[in-house]
Amino acid sequence: VCDAMTDQYVDAGIAPREKFTTVYSGMKVEPFLDPPRSRDDVRAELGFADEHVVVGKIARLFDLKGHEYLLAAAPEIARRHPEIRFLLVGDGPLADRFRRQIDRERLTDRFVFTGLVPPERIPELIASTDIVVHTSVWEGLARVLPQALIAGRPVISYDIDGAREVVIPGETGVLLPPESIEELVEAVSRLAGDRQLRHRLGQAGRERFTDVFRHDVMVRRLREIYEDVLRG
Repeated sequence: VCDAMTDQYVDAGIAPREKFTTVYSGMKVEPFLDPPRSRDDVRAELGFADEHVVVGKIARLFDLKGHEYLLAAAPEIARRHPEIRFLLVGDGPLADRFRRQIDRERLTDRFVFTGLVPPERIPELIASTDIVVHTSVWEGLARVLPQALIAGRPVISYDIDGAREVVIPGETGVLLPPESIEELVEAVSRLAGDRQLRHRLGQAGRERFTDVFRHDVMVRRLREIYEDVLRG
């Protein structure tokens, strides 16, 4: 699902490079372009005000998804930016631990947990944010990255696996060293304080990747591979 996986498999000696073909994981892009519910309605439901800058993370509350790095950065981000709120979409076995940590840091009023949500809610939840962060330390190519960009939201991601194939520094988002905290604080602070930059990065991501990740493009590429194999 990304070129980075080919590099990893070739390096591991699984097969030569010419044996691999990248086909990005396609999706229905229309709900991300035009969510079924309005941004204002969803934000009001979640308790966000107009002046809030919402930083969203969409991932299972589980090991390797990197929530601990966002939580480590949150106190300094909150100190610098009273207007920032954090939206954590997903559930998992680490939820209670994260809630206790947030409570110890006296940041409970800054975080909203949605719990597990049906997939059809993801577009409207992304639309309710202003910035999407992805601090996972192991992925192929996380679908939330192109989803956020198609929704017109800038992304901040650790530079792992296939992230750099959609998170183009200075064009669609910010790439950071894996597990970094200070760099995460600076990146969130920069985007939080610059509405025009957020808009520019998000729009560039939408223009660049909407067609690339359409589900019919994925189906066409898979069909071409099968036809090529059959002809051979």
